[in-house]
Amino acid sequence: MSIMIEFCTSNSYFGTDQALQPLAERFDCQIIEYGCLTDCGQCYLAPFAYVDGDRVEAVTSEELFALISQKLELLEQENEKG
Repeated sequence: MSIMIEFCTSNSYFGTDQALQPLAERFDCQIIEYGCLTDCGQCYLAPFAYVDGDRVEAVTSEELFALISQKLELLEQENEKG
């Protein structure tokens, strides 16, 4: 089961786009970049992305990568259990 990770192009100011791309190599996920996620103003405040519909936010893009990696590991474990 492929998990969807969505992020806003305006949020790439924080380096979000570069931080998230390695996730697709490591996990069964799709990285989708949108012009807008209609989460008005959030993209200018902090790095964030939606993982399987849930917003994940961090202080830095590196921290965002770590938080999303943890979430993906948990989702994969849940999928393996059934």
